Amino acid sequence: MGRRQVIDLPGMGHRAPISLGVRIDNILYTSGISGRDAETDSMPEDAAGQAKCMFRNIERMMDAAGGSTDDIIYMQLRLKDRALREFVDPEWLAMFPDPEDRPARHAENADLGGGMLMQCQIMAVIPQ
Repeated sequence: MGRRQVIDLPGMGHRAPISLGVRIDNILYTSGISGRDAETDSMPEDAAGQAKCMFRNIERMMDAAGGSTDDIIYMQLRLKDRALREFVDPEWLAMFPDPEDRPARHAENADLGGGMLMQCQIMAVIPQ
């Protein structure tokens, strides 16, 4: 077995032949984590529902990688419209309530398909 630990989550597969997450040693990078509801295998139509599911999927990824959301150091958001931050921010603040202990974050507009209004990528450093 190589150093690369591929992490895929049920209900979160990509159409392209890529992994949802990859961990090498204590570093985790993800590809796009969407707001897909993994329990129903459907994309909520509303931004609040997608934001809630996206942050739930972040928690699932971190658990599967052997870490927690405390290990996230960076999040990049891709938003269909920058105004959608109003739906992301409440979930962000619930996950990272301490302003002195939050990851770095960047948001940009993106042309997202498949009914996606938002997705994110994260980088984490997981204690050994």
